Amino acid sequence: MDNRELEGVVRAIDDNYCSCEQIDFACPVKRMPDRTLIIDIVKNLRNLMFPNYFASGVPTTSDPCYFVGNTLLQVEEDLGKVVHQAFRFRDGATQTEGQIEEHTEKVVDTFIARLPHIQQMLYKDVQAAFDGDPAAQSKEEVIFSYPGFFAIYVYRFAHELYVQDVPLIPRVMTEYAHSRTGVDINAGATIGEYFFIDHATGVVIGETTIIGDHVKIYQGVTLGALSLRAGQKLKGKKRHPTIEDNVTIYSNASVLGGETTIGEGSVIAGSSFVTESVPKNARVTLENQKVVVNIRTPHPAK
Repeated sequence: MDNRELEGVVRAIDDNYCSCEQIDFACPVKRMPDRTLIIDIVKNLRNLMFPNYFASGVPTTSDPCYFVGNTLLQVEEDLGKVVHQAFRFRDGATQTEGQIEEHTEKVVDTFIARLPHIQQMLYKDVQAAFDGDPAAQSKEEVIFSYPGFFAIYVYRFAHELYVQDVPLIPRVMTEYAHSRTGVDINAGATIGEYFFIDHATGVVIGETTIIGDHVKIYQGVTLGALSLRAGQKLKGKKRHPTIEDNVTIYSNASVLGGETTIGEGSVIAGSSFVTESVPKNARVTLENQKVVVNIRTPHPAK
């Protein structure tokens, strides 16, 4: 390609920047949060929750408070940077820099204060995985190697930022876990204690899903919406199901719809397609399944 042709391509791309009505590439406040730093925060939080598992952590002979304090300071600093960037990206045209800084400080302080509670929730999730999987040799194995637990771990932190209406960062966190595990948990979902995803591949949990305590799901399960044809008009509405306490959902089952509730203690068989509510202690099974193959007769070539 000669210089004249290259200049034409350059001008065409620049024209596309200017003509796009929905995306403002030139606005200085539209700077995205640092994705690499967000992932570093996820890693530092994991080191904080489970020292000595994923980094050098705290030496067994030293005071753990020193390690905890230093790690918290790093998380606080890094989280402040990306949260500030996220608010500036979304609210820079409507709020002053002082308002954004004040909002950022409040979010970070609230998040840090919630860390002991999140840690307790994660310990219960580890216990759920160990109790629910006879192949688990130890709880340490769950922490160190189970992809389902990793996805839940990332979700728990992303959810804390989601409920504080932080833009972008919760999605980056959960998509990082999604890319590593094949488990897609939207940060907006509400998930109770002792949650376990067995085998953890291809699981989808939508934004408005509500999950109670002691719930176990298997690979390929979808907790989704019935239809998204209305697109953004459905924003903020309950689109995904409610799963009550002590429910088990087996592999490749789909439970869909914002009005669908799976009652406490119920079991959903694998490959089921559920779009209506199920009462407590129910057993949803498949009957008379058959495969129908229709052979199409090809039209003769003209």
